[in-house]
Amino acid sequence: MKKVMIVMIITLLLGVMGLQGQDRSSEQKIQAARIALITERLGLTPEQAERFWPLYNEFAQKRKELRQEYNTEKARLNMATATEEEKKALLDLGLRLKERSVQMERDYSDRMLNVITAQQIMSLRKAEDDFRKMILDQIQRRRMQRQERREQMRDRTNERQQRKRNN
Repeated sequence: MKKVMIVMIITLLLGVMGLQGQDRSSEQKIQAARIALITERLGLTPEQAERFWPLYNEFAQKRKELRQEYNTEKARLNMATATEEEKKALLDLGLRLKERSVQMERDYSDRMLNVITAQQIMSLRKAEDDFRKMILDQIQRRRMQRQERREQMRDRTNERQQRKRNN
């Protein structure tokens, strides 16, 4: 069963990374891969999964909103022309958002303990980190492949130009 789940996850990841651009379909595939990995790593029963995923999705959405709040403020600030006060205010906002994030994680951990075990919550953190690393590794591999293709195309072009000059 675990081998089947791992094969599914890898297949989903490869399918996701094979797509060009971050369209709605690829986001859904990434989400499906995340769900598969976390469900497998936590060993969620169907009953746990039914109660866990709405709670986790709510938590993930709120965590995303906190990141967006910071990124929005950071994007408004031109670091090259910002005053020291403006930079300090951004730093302060970042710290306040981290505090809110920690408190939110405490709250949701308490709520999740009514659904899953403490060990499963610890496994959740590891699974999230592993998934993030898998995605980043896939992105890096794709970039390297694109770079290699560009270099190969450049080499072929140079070879053709060299042959033309020699003829």
